[in-house]
Amino acid sequence: MSSSRFNKINPVDQAIIEQFSDMLWMERGLSKNTLSSYINDLSGLSEWLKPQSTLLVDVNREKILSYLAFCVEHGLKSRTTARLLSSVRRFYQYLVREKIINEDPSAQIDAPKLGRPLPQSLTEDEVERLLEAPNVNTLEGYRDRVMLEVLYATGLRVSELVGLRIDQINLRQGVIRVIGKGNKERLVPLGEESLAWLEQYCHGTRTELLKKSLCESLFVTRRASAMTRQAFWYALKRYAVIAEIKNSISPHTLRHAFASHLLNHGADLRVVQLLLGHSDLSTTQIYTHVAKERLKDLHQQHHPRG
Repeated sequence: MSSSRFNKINPVDQAIIEQFSDMLWMERGLSKNTLSSYINDLSGLSEWLKPQSTLLVDVNREKILSYLAFCVEHGLKSRTTARLLSSVRRFYQYLVREKIINEDPSAQIDAPKLGRPLPQSLTEDEVERLLEAPNVNTLEGYRDRVMLEVLYATGLRVSELVGLRIDQINLRQGVIRVIGKGNKERLVPLGEESLAWLEQYCHGTRTELLKKSLCESLFVTRRASAMTRQAFWYALKRYAVIAEIKNSISPHTLRHAFASHLLNHGADLRVVQLLLGHSDLSTTQIYTHVAKERLKDLHQQHHPRG
């Protein structure tokens, strides 16, 4: 949170928001971006309350409803409103837990109903074309091919992919030890194809990229530094053009493809949940909708009465 935003809110509110943020960081291990979202949401509420001479700890249900209505009137979308309410709820649950207030003023407020957008995915043919797009005769091209193979084989988040260290890879067992959200650890199998590419990369290409330099990151550049999210994102965009994929894609698209294709081939939903590192099965269930949509398309294309 920038100090300029904090200057607009009551110092008492600032102190308690910072205290709440520290708790989230220590107990939940949330990322800086997530913590920043919480702080922004609560600072916005505090800023709105300031002309009314009301502190966050004195808020009632009517005040929260009025603030949500104010945000909606000023163009806040349903999904953003739901996230804002979620931040407010967690904050007031924390205040009740710490006995700073007696009752949660957000407890009886319903979140706006949201449609469930289907995540963008790729067909299996599109994935194959994308994997074949890098020029593997160059060091960078070979590295990028391995990154794409690993991403599609494991369903990692892009931050997990670029953050992999060499000691998280067990080539003999064919698994990756992934440190996910909230510092939760999971083991993800690589599969024969991506393992073969990764072995060649670790024993050859990576050494050539590093020359005699040392770096603990798995995917590296010629500068002996870790591959960044931004660099991989730009590379993926370039390969999508080469592969003639018309829809806009991101590294997360391959994560969606990983989950959707597993389910299309009969994988159990709970297995997919574990592989993706989802803490809640409901998060994974969106992919069952993707699989159903795929089946509908196949039926319409190939059934004589489709």
